[in-house]
Amino acid sequence: MGSDLPIPGHGHAGKLKSGSRRSMMSRGGSCAGTKCSARSKLSRSDQITPFISMETEEDEDQGQGYLTPVLSHALFPAQASAEAKKLYAALQEYAKRYSWVGMGRIHKGLREQVRLNDHSAIQKPHLFFLPDVPSVPFFPRDAHRHDIEVLEANYSVVLAEFKAVYQRGIDSKLGWTCLGPKGQAVFPLYSAGVSVAGNCRSCPCTYRTLLSLRTFISSNSLGSAGFWLLGPGATLGSSYGPTNTRLRCHLGLQTPPLCELVVGGEPQCWSEGHCLLVDDSFLHTVSHKGPPDSGPRVILSVDLWHPNVAAAERQALDFMFNPDF
Repeated sequence: MGSDLPIPGHGHAGKLKSGSRRSMMSRGGSCAGTKCSARSKLSRSDQITPFISMETEEDEDQGQGYLTPVLSHALFPAQASAEAKKLYAALQEYAKRYSWVGMGRIHKGLREQVRLNDHSAIQKPHLFFLPDVPSVPFFPRDAHRHDIEVLEANYSVVLAEFKAVYQRGIDSKLGWTCLGPKGQAVFPLYSAGVSVAGNCRSCPCTYRTLLSLRTFISSNSLGSAGFWLLGPGATLGSSYGPTNTRLRCHLGLQTPPLCELVVGGEPQCWSEGHCLLVDDSFLHTVSHKGPPDSGPRVILSVDLWHPNVAAAERQALDFMFNPDF
């Protein structure tokens, strides 16, 4: 997992609509046809918080299954941070252009961000927290069944494209970022909601696979996608993600022994060809304790909308985290 890529300001505006609606591209655009039937297992699955929305055909076709909150008229706190005030101004502009309908949780979240930042918690997104969103460290596959099946069906071609760019060498001149000690590196395909054109051209099938996902966050600064490497002996310290409005999906590409992801105190391991759905707004750490000759742990990381963020809220968040405002 690791930390997000550096984001100047709010990020960058993307060219694609976010996952609040289906991609207009054909679902047949993926590069592999056979769906993987394997299922990732979750730890403590019996403790999943009730009322986490699962993907259903009715939800996809009719936009149902979400709660529409009533806007609270509480005043915005004067002691809010400059970042929170900027986001609140963006929300006001969005409501002026469109509507306040369905904005209650976002309004409440901006008001409560100050209080959230002032206390210790196992879940503490540092940029924006959407209240009343049920969450757990690891989500079941059914939360994003379609997108997980698409990613797993394309495992072989995604792995082949990764190997091709990896064999050319890891260098910032070749599109790699976040180069760190002990083999830490990122090959971004999307960074803060913007496609990295040269890298996407190097991985055309992986790029088309991303476009075929229904819930990929592709047009605001909260969303990214790319290949994440972690070398033997490396550990990424405890950190929080920026928001609880997304889930980070990890497709295991190369998973040597003794690699572990701990989220909210719950440990999990990656599996090649299978996905993990992670809420990285929980405190999390990543480690690779394998031997020096075991090679890097490699995943394709893709940011998806949290299933309990309604379509109207997704549209508003796209607007608020667009740096053009």
